[in-house]
Amino acid sequence: MTYEFSLSRRQVLLTGTTLSLALAMPALASEKKTSPNPEGIEPMTHNFVTTKDGVEIFYKDWGPKDAQPIVFHHGWPLSSDDWDAQMLFFVNQGYRVVAHDRRGHGRSAQVSDGHDMDHYAADAAAVFEHLDLRNAVHIGHSTGGGEVARYVARHGQPQGRVAKAVLVSAVPPLMLKTAANPDGTPIEVFNGFRAALAANRAQFYIDVAAGPFYGFNREGAKISQGVINNWWRQGMMGSAKAHYEGIKAFSETDQTEDLKAITVPTLVTQGDDDQVVPYKAAVELQAKLIKNSTLKIYKGFPHGMLTTHADVINPDLLAFVKA
Repeated sequence: MTYEFSLSRRQVLLTGTTLSLALAMPALASEKKTSPNPEGIEPMTHNFVTTKDGVEIFYKDWGPKDAQPIVFHHGWPLSSDDWDAQMLFFVNQGYRVVAHDRRGHGRSAQVSDGHDMDHYAADAAAVFEHLDLRNAVHIGHSTGGGEVARYVARHGQPQGRVAKAVLVSAVPPLMLKTAANPDGTPIEVFNGFRAALAANRAQFYIDVAAGPFYGFNREGAKISQGVINNWWRQGMMGSAKAHYEGIKAFSETDQTEDLKAITVPTLVTQGDDDQVVPYKAAVELQAKLIKNSTLKIYKGFPHGMLTTHADVINPDLLAFVKA
């Protein structure tokens, strides 16, 4: 009887609410027509670009539109939110800052296909062409570093849109261990990632953030539960399928030719205690393959050093941008 009573009452409440909204809608519609938005705030839909294959990509665009753009490319399985510390820093320095959520990540569409480096770079290009960004500095972390390398080589440089590039703890030239890349990471490691993601993605993301990503598993590490929670939040916003297939994209894509093709001034930087992307097979090779590169290795810094050591990294990034 209690259940029946509750249901009946709920119906009455819903009916009353619906009637109230119906009566209010003409007034709201009239108000919308006659009263411009006093804040000048654009609706959320204005922060999406639709790619050629119909995928909606979310982006942020802060700061003066006539200032030099600093563009950020996030890592796996995160979103543009992972750049909060850098975007706030650079917008306060007077730059225009732009970042997007990769397809299947964050607020972008959770599509079934296209989770590979070619689509990642093309999606990024769609955002930057839509905003008509020029003289931009592109900064990519981890998988985002691979995205930057492919974007700059195949889109940005040919279109004359890129001034400089920065690869931070980035995956190129190739993470996977092969006969030609003996210092790479064995396929069994990436198979383990896939198995853990498929079995319990939520727990896997906690384990990554609480352990190797930020070096929180090191003795004496200053652990931040907020940082762990934020990493987990960003990861769980995205698509399990996109993240699963993204493992192949960041680990098995050979970007040697992308690095060789980059001619703009490029900063390549990484911590020597990176437990996710071994620096000898990453930043040291990047410095050799990119013609106009500057190498900077941070002693003891982890893979997620942009967050844990933003107070050190941000001024160094600014110095490179200004140089």
